[in-house]
Amino acid sequence: MRKIEHIGIAVKNLEESNQLFEKLMGAPAYKTEEVASEGVKTSFFMNGPNKIELLEATNPDSPIAKFLEKKGEGIHHIAFDVEDITAEIERLKAEGFIVLNETPKKGADNKLVAFLHPKGTNGVLVELCQEII
Repeated sequence: MRKIEHIGIAVKNLEESNQLFEKLMGAPAYKTEEVASEGVKTSFFMNGPNKIELLEATNPDSPIAKFLEKKGEGIHHIAFDVEDITAEIERLKAEGFIVLNETPKKGADNKLVAFLHPKGTNGVLVELCQEII
């Protein structure tokens, strides 16, 4: 893991949250996109070298919808940038972590992604991200 790639925040209303974070960060989101396979609409904000991802559910069965129902709005995950996501998945499995998707999938912001189960990471959903070249 090379660095924190972004922090993901689950929100009920992306449009309202974008307005809030635009005021907070002093700049608009640099990217908004929908990831249909995950049932989510996202927007990204930059703050220096750091990124914040806001996530709104687009269907009631999506992971974000379930998170919001159970926990409400707030930090959903922390994402780490990796050079080789397949190798990192294998390394973490060998260390005993539970990988939720052993085959990386296309995520937001031009990334391949995989997730570690929060039961093995002190209650924090961890996302691995590799830039798609």
